[in-house]
Amino acid sequence: MQIANQIALVTGGGSGLGAATARRLAAQGAKVAILDYNLLGATSVAEQIDGIAVQADVSDEAAVNKAFEQVEAHFGAAPRIAISCAGVGFAARIVGREGKTSFDLFDKTLKVNLYGSYNVMTHAARRMIEMEPQDGGERGVIINTSSVAYQDGQLGQSAYAASKGAIASMCLPAAREFARFGVRVMAIAPGLFNTPMMEGLPQAVTAEITQNIPFPDRLGLPDEYALLAEQIISNPYLNGTTIRIDGAVRLPPR
Repeated sequence: MQIANQIALVTGGGSGLGAATARRLAAQGAKVAILDYNLLGATSVAEQIDGIAVQADVSDEAAVNKAFEQVEAHFGAAPRIAISCAGVGFAARIVGREGKTSFDLFDKTLKVNLYGSYNVMTHAARRMIEMEPQDGGERGVIINTSSVAYQDGQLGQSAYAASKGAIASMCLPAAREFARFGVRVMAIAPGLFNTPMMEGLPQAVTAEITQNIPFPDRLGLPDEYALLAEQIISNPYLNGTTIRIDGAVRLPPR
């Protein structure tokens, strides 16, 4: 799908991978809506790219639908591109010290990462399938964000790995469901990226983390994620799969 003049919605676009993706799509001529729980961050990025910022909790189905309605009212049409970057990365053992359980964390992690991606995909696809097809019969592209943790999750990442594994697992059945409408569904599984979460770590910790990355032996850049998203949108034969972008890293047990 050609990116220029398309309407795109990016969740988690107020920082990190989402912000880089919003900027790259805007640079390619897209009209970009940024959906983020942090309205201040979303507004800052939106002002830089002449886009629109919408505040919503992605785990709230009604709020996501309302956000899409706001985007439609602003741009005069629904997005043909929807990219979910919103997520949380809580860590906790299933059973911690003194028998402490972590179901509350598991529940919150799945609500934001998995239910949030599902909500956005649902409301994006519902609108896309009603659109007129473009060249090649394509109506839209949906990209969800998984993680390399879905295959090599570390100790304390059971909730996170479960949420990201589910995102990877639903990619193919979703793509098969929407194929007859010309809507593609893909997932990206980033490795260790230089996002705000990583930027807050001490330099020594970052060095220890990156020593296991074969090449390039550094953290991934958010714009490299954004570049892959751009390539997925532009290549009509990419559909129904999860792509790792990780510098060939395989995470150790801890």
